[in-house]
Amino acid sequence: MKMLLLPLGVVVFGLLNLMIGSVPIPLDEVTRILFGQGSENEVYANIVLNTRLPQTLTAIACGAGLSVAGLEMQTVFQNPLAGPSVLGVSSAASLGVAFVVLLSGVIGSSVLSRFGVVGNAALTLAAIAGALLAMTLIVWLSQRVKGRATLLIVGVLIGYIASAIIGVLKYFSNEEDIRAYVIWGLGSFSRVTGGQVYVFVGLMTLFCPLSMLLAKPLNTLLLGERYAANLGINIRRTRMLIIGSAGILTAITTAYCGPIMFLGLAVPHICRGLFATADHRVLLPSTLFTGAALALVCNLIARLPGMEGALPINSVTALIGAPVALTILLHRK
Repeated sequence: MKMLLLPLGVVVFGLLNLMIGSVPIPLDEVTRILFGQGSENEVYANIVLNTRLPQTLTAIACGAGLSVAGLEMQTVFQNPLAGPSVLGVSSAASLGVAFVVLLSGVIGSSVLSRFGVVGNAALTLAAIAGALLAMTLIVWLSQRVKGRATLLIVGVLIGYIASAIIGVLKYFSNEEDIRAYVIWGLGSFSRVTGGQVYVFVGLMTLFCPLSMLLAKPLNTLLLGERYAANLGINIRRTRMLIIGSAGILTAITTAYCGPIMFLGLAVPHICRGLFATADHRVLLPSTLFTGAALALVCNLIARLPGMEGALPINSVTALIGAPVALTILLHRK
């Protein structure tokens, strides 16, 4: 029953995201616009199709991808504090963006710091390049490093190196570029616009279902690597596949939405508490839908009516997700 309610929750919160905002739109108007029947009010149609619908789809895709990545990381490293950023992929993506934004002021008189269409494309490509570079290094190391703890430490060190380089770039950058980079680092579901949203949602629609195929290997790893090896599981290959899956999901979401925090860490714990199981055949789909629903709730709160602009999405995800996760963890004792 709970599993059936999760997709319903995504639909309900998705509709609320389309209806509620600085300009309230009735449900019947929203449904007519979505089904192509048009609306007498052109302003409503423009708001729904060009602003709220891309933002809603982005929130669903981002929440689902980061939550699945977090579950995979926590299982493969046997660490409840592991999240999508644990391997330094998010930090490496941030480093790629830092090179574009912070160096643009030094080299090109702040051309890219204004985040136009060209600027957004450059940011996305830079984040993907940085994330893929870190992923390549991690996958290469996963084939040579035996212990998962060592690989975890390597990921943390990659994050520290990226943060150090970003700090140096900030020191030599002008104030406008630093501000632009800080705004990007706060994360946003509204940054993905136009045709980019369909590319992003398409990629996540492809890779999230593929992650479901890893349910059996993830369940096997819960029994311990020795037991899994006795069952004929290739530990290194399995670990590489899981890390690669989580890394790709993290890289894509960071490239398009910025470094969205907390969802990947909290949602897997929320699902374990709700379903009281460690079976990934249940946890993977439930985590996907719960992450999407929670991201929609956070996006809704970030742009409550009466507020000018929107709150930083990272602040909202932590303020909403942390108490929920803490309540469930305490309930489980």
